[in-house]
Amino acid sequence: MNFPQDPRLMQNPLGFWEIFPKPSPETLGEHYAKKYYQDSKGHYAAEYSAEEIAYFLAKLSQRWNLAQQLLGTNQVGKFLDVGCGEGFALSYFLSLGWQVRGLDYSAHGIQTQNPECEPYLVTGDIFESLEEEVKSNRQYELVWLQNVLEHVIDPVNLLKSLRHLVAPDGLLVVTVPNDFSVVQEKAINEKYISEMFWVRPPEHLAYFNYESLLATVEFTGWICKEILADFPIDWFLLHSKANYVSDLTVGKEAHKVRVEIENLMHSQSPETANIMYSALAKLGLGRSLTAFLQVGS
Repeated sequence: MNFPQDPRLMQNPLGFWEIFPKPSPETLGEHYAKKYYQDSKGHYAAEYSAEEIAYFLAKLSQRWNLAQQLLGTNQVGKFLDVGCGEGFALSYFLSLGWQVRGLDYSAHGIQTQNPECEPYLVTGDIFESLEEEVKSNRQYELVWLQNVLEHVIDPVNLLKSLRHLVAPDGLLVVTVPNDFSVVQEKAINEKYISEMFWVRPPEHLAYFNYESLLATVEFTGWICKEILADFPIDWFLLHSKANYVSDLTVGKEAHKVRVEIENLMHSQSPETANIMYSALAKLGLGRSLTAFLQVGS
């Protein structure tokens, strides 16, 4: 792929790009515990519209729809959300009867959006919490890693560590932004955008596309059962009136369109939506990618 050189980046042998040098664990932990949810650098909203809440639940439902097919008899069990943020996944699986547990640097997101889930939250350094989980020999039928892998200093080691926490025939579900994608390549090379806007340290330290995500999960001992994309909002970058990077004023409208179309497709058929998103992922499209993984032998 052809992207401009960026002195902040180096390519990992597995194909993904990463920030170099990386912040120390202490600096990163302080950043997330004290800043990410509280100040203007955080990307979480204080309030969400009814349509946005429906969108969050639609994506959870679609992913659970596929996970159900892969889990077999493990339809209700123990659920671990690593980097649980505002707690929407915890709340969703709690409502389905799962025993839930969430790990995060801060309680602020859950306290704001899903306070009923706070009793199931462990706050502090996520890696220290994961070490405690492993030492306690806890295992989970379903482990959730949504928009976390791109934030960590060592994503390869994290994926290896999570193997110890997934029960036999269990599932790890990993969501990452689709970065250094074919759409981004076209947009930057044909001057629809002037810079690689998705490179955002210290929040994002690693950048995956379909090929590098697949290579990384397989290298770390996982069997990839499926990868789903989501709505390709970055297609808007190729339209002068909808380019939310060159014109920040259209960003809210682009997000609104994404929410409405996602909800419309989900209302027609979650299963068929997943078929479409599977095809989009294989084409390298979609703004994010969600991999469904089982522990290899």
